[in-house]
Amino acid sequence: MQNPSLDLQILTLPDNPGVYQYYDKDGKILYVGKAKNLKKRVSSYFNKIHDTAKTNVLVRKIVTIKHIVVPTETDALLLENNLIKTLQPRYNVLLRDDKSYPWICIKKEPFSRIFLTRRMVKDGSEYFGPYTNFKMVYTILDLIKELYPLRTCNYDLSESNIRSGKFKVCLEYHIGNCKGPCEGLEPLEEYQRQVNAIREILKGNFKESLKDFKKLMTTYAQNLQFEEAQKIKEKIDILENYQSRSTIVNPKITNIDVFSIVSDESAAYVNFLQISHGSIIRSHTLEIKKKLDESDEELLELAVIELRERFQLLSKEIIVPFEINLGENIKITVPQLGDKKQILDLSIRNAKFYRIEQLKQLQIVDPDRHVNRIMAQMQKDLRLPVEPRHIECFDNSNIQGTNPVAACVVFKDGKASKKDYRHFNVKTVEGPDDFASMTEIVYRRYKRLLDENQPLPQLIIIDGGKGQLSAALKSIDELGLRGKIAIIGIAKRLEELFYPGDSIPLYLDKKSETLKVIQQLRNEAHRFGITFHRDKRSKAALNSSVESIPGIGEKTMLTLIQHFKSVKRLKLASEKDISAVVGVSKAKKIVDFYKTN
Repeated sequence: MQNPSLDLQILTLPDNPGVYQYYDKDGKILYVGKAKNLKKRVSSYFNKIHDTAKTNVLVRKIVTIKHIVVPTETDALLLENNLIKTLQPRYNVLLRDDKSYPWICIKKEPFSRIFLTRRMVKDGSEYFGPYTNFKMVYTILDLIKELYPLRTCNYDLSESNIRSGKFKVCLEYHIGNCKGPCEGLEPLEEYQRQVNAIREILKGNFKESLKDFKKLMTTYAQNLQFEEAQKIKEKIDILENYQSRSTIVNPKITNIDVFSIVSDESAAYVNFLQISHGSIIRSHTLEIKKKLDESDEELLELAVIELRERFQLLSKEIIVPFEINLGENIKITVPQLGDKKQILDLSIRNAKFYRIEQLKQLQIVDPDRHVNRIMAQMQKDLRLPVEPRHIECFDNSNIQGTNPVAACVVFKDGKASKKDYRHFNVKTVEGPDDFASMTEIVYRRYKRLLDENQPLPQLIIIDGGKGQLSAALKSIDELGLRGKIAIIGIAKRLEELFYPGDSIPLYLDKKSETLKVIQQLRNEAHRFGITFHRDKRSKAALNSSVESIPGIGEKTMLTLIQHFKSVKRLKLASEKDISAVVGVSKAKKIVDFYKTN
């Protein structure tokens, strides 16, 4: 498939944080960048002349734009760093060196040390991060030091070395920053208990540790050391707000491929993320056109085999949203929670955004195909015998039983057909009886269409639950249209769809396009009905006043009521105030009338 134009690619970008990649006509990577808002950031490259010649040359070479959506700007920064190092784009110079972000290491050794490092050594030690903010790292290390006195020396504190008295305590012990494990003054179990508490803090689970912090703060306050207590309070605030780790990078997850699938009636979208050494180094989304009614399981199996061959993937474990069969040599993981689940969710999110982007492009380039897809989706979701090309929706409006009216709005091919909208004054119903009103309006609407030999809709939507639907069905039965037109009711509170003769409602996915079209119809019927109702009520309120003032017409009176908000306020207004709205002569007639009456 030929690449869409740059304008179209930019138009369909999401307004989310993420990383964008620019490619030239040969598919070679030019530049990787991060953005808080992808659409705004990428657009800014193309709507001005840049200060540097390098950027202007870059913009001229761009043919394809790809992107990866992430939850936060911090995640985008980390992912950008990883992709630049992996892909080495020609126009990225700032991050092309091998500088890496800092990690906090819990060293695998007796009486573990905890320190900041930029290098990850695979010796069984634990690494937490990476952190994009050095201040945050130092704050965490200061907090740990304040709460848990750990050693800072690099002695080999094996059991035999301690027993033989090889080491002596240093100044850190004498000033209270260490409890002297080198001389056996602190047991290993007690020391490791503190390390476990620190591990929980670094994982983001610092509930117990916060209790200890608060206890320390209270002790300082009781000893009248208010400055120290305030420092601990500030550090508690920072700790409560800090994000312990990124969903993008986790050193424990290494050399794993992640696959997810999002599908609709006509196509499936499979996203693939490659994780290497705890970092996302590649993202790709594949679109598969459906030929038959293939299941997501079948399509995902095909896509995984295709992508593993295309990108020469050799990983022994893959993460997927459900079980698939790829033979015995590959471990299939379907995560339910934790870091792997977060990365799977990120993959699903990217597949969804890619689908939305493709559909937006389709809507612009080929609107007929877009309409056909939505109609096919609605037919399937609503269990209809035919596509609902012509839909009509009814809504009643009355306030405290006054001026009962109804509205009928019409959608053709999924879009409002305003010339076909109709208002109805309820004629045969006395008082506020919504059910009887619905029966009357539906009967009048379809009696007329039948009499005039007009085309009938494929679907009728009644704004209301089972009661309103039953009322409308009376008229449908009376006109002999049962079975010829599908009819459903939509209850407002939970967006429940009711079918004739079925007491159990249908619930559609809240994000489905079918539900969005139905909600749009219902909201439009409500708006159209309320507008008519207000106009009618205003005219009814005006009639008594309009007829009784000689020389003052309905239009003038309506202008005055809109300005003064009520007839009562108009009566109390001065001649000067009224003349400012309708002129001196009319103002005099109105004031004189109210004086004599």
